[in-house]
Amino acid sequence: MTTLHDPNVRGFASDNYSGIHPEVLAAITAANDGHQVAYGEDAYTQRLQSVMRAHFGDGVDAFPVFNGTGANVVGLQSMLPRWGAVISASTAHINVDEGGAPERVGGMKLLTVPTDDGKLTPDLIDREAWGWGDEHRAQPLVVSITQSTELGTLYTVDEIRAIADHVHQRGMRLHMDGARISNAAASLGLPLRAFTRNAGVDVLSFGGTKNGAMLGEAIVVLDSDSSEGLTYLRKLDMQLASKMRFVSAQLVALLDGDLWLRNASHANAMAQRLRTGIEAGLADGSIRGVSFTQPTQANGVFATLPDGVADRLRESFRFYDWDATRNEVRWMCSFDTSTHDIDAFIAAITRETAGSDA
Repeated sequence: MTTLHDPNVRGFASDNYSGIHPEVLAAITAANDGHQVAYGEDAYTQRLQSVMRAHFGDGVDAFPVFNGTGANVVGLQSMLPRWGAVISASTAHINVDEGGAPERVGGMKLLTVPTDDGKLTPDLIDREAWGWGDEHRAQPLVVSITQSTELGTLYTVDEIRAIADHVHQRGMRLHMDGARISNAAASLGLPLRAFTRNAGVDVLSFGGTKNGAMLGEAIVVLDSDSSEGLTYLRKLDMQLASKMRFVSAQLVALLDGDLWLRNASHANAMAQRLRTGIEAGLADGSIRGVSFTQPTQANGVFATLPDGVADRLRESFRFYDWDATRNEVRWMCSFDTSTHDIDAFIAAITRETAGSDA
């Protein structure tokens, strides 16, 4: 087939824009020959269980799905009765970027809390953690946090443990959206288990697509008492892959070794290079009018730009507005972002902000 796109075009809109890591692509090819039993009874999905247990401990179960929305909806659905509600940050992906799927497909109520940094705390949770036994209120039974958050910030182990203890004391359960969990682990310098199972997380949506996979995430049940019916819900919600070996083989390629960590560490390093380069330009005056709105703790950089600069930059580099009312943008780095990409983007920012007010 003829290549239909220009492979030299680069951007900072999303880590979903990148291609498939060559080692993951090779794993798909390796899994392709011959026949394997469908719907998860294949050697690769069985291997994935062993790999996940190596990372998260004995007794965990992994359920591969197609995408992150599917992982979140099915995972949360398995944690809730029909009358249940989920407390999350107002910026959470389940609230902002999933098209109403948790409510419309999952049948759950979202109770959202505004946060400045995308992170929940026990005090913030308590704004919505009330009304148990009130038949007029959806019952708050699950708290969902994101690691790293939609604003590129990270929870520490102690922060997650404090939330887990707070939630469990109130009879609720803790879900983690880990679409960028590998970036969090790389930044924290910790094994995956340290800030998930060991910190009290009950069910995890484990992300692969943003870290070099073609498609595919996994619902990882860390506490078997916190989830039920996933075998049936995954099919009911159209997230059961018939040729599951190709989803599982990608996650095995990432996790059965250090590819997941190499990819995430590189993406994080590129985000830091971008921020450091802009900071240097601000210090010497070559870049003007740029301000950072969040700390850069994973692979995203959040900043405000002078009027008109974002649109001019987007003529060469695609990226998204985060809050257009205040000229706030988001720049994401990927496993395949190069130092050349970063340096070219910094040069463009330098050029486009040269005439801006300090």
